[in-house]
Amino acid sequence: MTEAASRPTLEAVAALAGVSRATVSRVVNGSEGVREPLAARVRQAVEELGYVPNQAARSLVTRRHDAVAVVIAEPEARVFADPFFALQLRGISKELTAHDNQLVLLLTEGRADHARVARYLAGGHVDGALVFSLHLDDPLPGLIRNAGLPTVFGGRPDFRDGGPAPVYVDSDNRGGARAAVRHLKDLGRTRIAHITGALDQTSAVDRLDGYRDVVGGADARLVVESDFTPGGGERAMRELLDRCPDVDAVFAANDLTALGALRVLRERGRRVPDDVAVIGFDDVLPVAEQCDPPLTTVRQDIEEMGRLMARLLLRGHPDTDPAGDPADPADPAAPVPPGVVLPTTLIRRASA
Repeated sequence: MTEAASRPTLEAVAALAGVSRATVSRVVNGSEGVREPLAARVRQAVEELGYVPNQAARSLVTRRHDAVAVVIAEPEARVFADPFFALQLRGISKELTAHDNQLVLLLTEGRADHARVARYLAGGHVDGALVFSLHLDDPLPGLIRNAGLPTVFGGRPDFRDGGPAPVYVDSDNRGGARAAVRHLKDLGRTRIAHITGALDQTSAVDRLDGYRDVVGGADARLVVESDFTPGGGERAMRELLDRCPDVDAVFAANDLTALGALRVLRERGRRVPDDVAVIGFDDVLPVAEQCDPPLTTVRQDIEEMGRLMARLLLRGHPDTDPAGDPADPADPAAPVPPGVVLPTTLIRRASA
């Protein structure tokens, strides 16, 4: 006997519960109109027989797939090398799993992948999309909007097409950067440099703006563009030291960039924090705590960002009821805000 033939059927559940096949179908699919005593008998029969609904057939009835696409607009090598993405995916996965939804991960290696992702999203395979790490000239937001799929973005998207305001979850990147640079000034540092992230992403632009809010019209040579990676941090730090040997502090756009900067400072014989103080952004613990010295950084709750993205998306389904305080932006009774910005906190360690 094949595995499919041995599986309990809808008819078997109906026979055991003493109800019609239609009644079982309504209970299994969460439809209303079945009296509680009958529904309880069906649920008991389902449990006794170990019945598992046919997902394809269920989708035809409910038009739900209980699956959510997570789209990361980065190549595979970047996603699996950066712990930021792992933390955000963990938050998303926990929330989706709690509501019996599957996560479908989609990555983009290049522009050729955008059309593939858009076709998949428009094909009716998932109930919604969570999208993050967008770049400013990325066509994905427009393609996803054309697909008509409920979507929540991680990070503030840069929509300029005049359409509806996107729903997004972000951290206070600008405020966190200001706190970092103010701390460096309070330490008496006067030549404070900034190694940026990729400036085609709003998070990097916001952190640069926060730096400029504090330093004002500082020497333009003290700002070097990088790409959120350790290698980028190394290249930028070498360039900074060649341009401005008297630099006495560095605010790096993320912890991985700071890690690369610390390596170069050590190579060049600069003591941290005595000669050069260093601050990162993210507070990714495997990086920040294992740096030499441990890294002062701006903490953003990355896992919570992912969890909240998923909660905001799931609120669009009437049979989903994530618990939440009425004041919580994830409260299912509250209107969906166009953007939720989570606070950041400066975490002081030995590097500054």
